[in-house]
Amino acid sequence: MSRWRSTVLLLCASAAAVVPGGCRSTPETAVGGLPNRHVVRDDGFVVRANLELSEEHPLLVQLRRTKTDVARTLNLPPQHRPVQVYIFSSDVDYRRYMAGAYPGLPVRRAYFIGTHTELAVYTFWSERLAEDLRHEFTHGLLHASLGEVPLWIDEGLAEYFEVNGPVGTPNADYVRTLTEATANGWRPDVERLERLEAVHHMQRIDYQEAWAWTHYLLHGTPGTRGLLLEYLADVRSGRDATPLSQRIRAAEPSAEAGLLNHLAGLTGGTTWAGATMPPRR
Repeated sequence: MSRWRSTVLLLCASAAAVVPGGCRSTPETAVGGLPNRHVVRDDGFVVRANLELSEEHPLLVQLRRTKTDVARTLNLPPQHRPVQVYIFSSDVDYRRYMAGAYPGLPVRRAYFIGTHTELAVYTFWSERLAEDLRHEFTHGLLHASLGEVPLWIDEGLAEYFEVNGPVGTPNADYVRTLTEATANGWRPDVERLERLEAVHHMQRIDYQEAWAWTHYLLHGTPGTRGLLLEYLADVRSGRDATPLSQRIRAAEPSAEAGLLNHLAGLTGGTTWAGATMPPRR
């Protein structure tokens, strides 16, 4: 099963609910199908599974590390709500539950679904469980601390923290794909990304570009890092935050060239000369 792409937000206080049938809580008839035999409560999250997990199980250690990494990297305040993590015993159990609880959703290995009552990650035991949890749990942490954030930033940060390794480890597959796309005429466009308001509008390269902007903002220069952190601080304060694309444009008029140079630096390739971005082919 592919994971492109998993995030669904059911925010009943918003008119932008994205599941067919409208905004709703988990149906009562489906609740009984949730894994709940073993429950581990930790700081900021609760894991529910039908397989027993020790307090020091590698998955729990990873969740704690991801929580720490996300909070420290983004200067996040304490969470407003815990993130519920449901791990099904098999893909069959998982698919059966998701089909009953959220009919109409495409088949994915994992989902983050936020409602007015719960922030929840749904997934199942698989070889890619650790990767899926890093991604989906990041969504949960962002919404637990910040509330609603723009789709491209939400996905860019989830892609950033999904990568296994120290914080900031590049996604080698994305770097290679975007480098090849650039050679074929692709160019980054943060304003276009910002106009995408629903997950089904995002293509695979959009997730890759969202990751690239996130990595560039956090590791490009002290100035670019400040742009992202200041924006997130405004979001969590409840202020009417100026869109991040506008902040980037005002501070970095040639941000696209900066992003391409950043990608080239990750591969040891040739950087774009001057402050202008190469033309599209």
